Amino acid sequence: MRFNRSAPPCPVIPVVIYLDPAAAAEWLSKAFGFTIRLRIANHRIQMRAGEGCFTIAEGNVKPNNSCFIQVRIDDAPGHCERARNAGAKILTEPKEHVYGERQYDAEDFYGHRWNFTETIADVDPESWGGTSVNL
Repeated sequence: MRFNRSAPPCPVIPVVIYLDPAAAAEWLSKAFGFTIRLRIANHRIQMRAGEGCFTIAEGNVKPNNSCFIQVRIDDAPGHCERARNAGAKILTEPKEHVYGERQYDAEDFYGHRWNFTETIADVDPESWGGTSVNL
């Protein structure tokens, strides 16, 4: 894969639509701790989410909640409180799961849904009913 400083280095890049990309980037930084990587005029902003990335694009399309954007984090309880204090709607509180993750779900100011996941244990998928394929 070639490198391009103008493009995020991530292999999968979700594009999330907001009416005002600049306002969205500011809110997402405050609530979820994302950082701005690159601004493209007034209509697109590339964001960093830890080692991952996504793009904010300008548009007038309301979320249909057919998907969540999952982001790996440290300290799910602390992250959840930060999001709550910034005005995120917490859909599910941080909860530990048998597959070794602590997760919570939040909805941002525009209606996009986010799932934040913190690894708390290295768990064999077969121990909880999963099936390992090409791990």
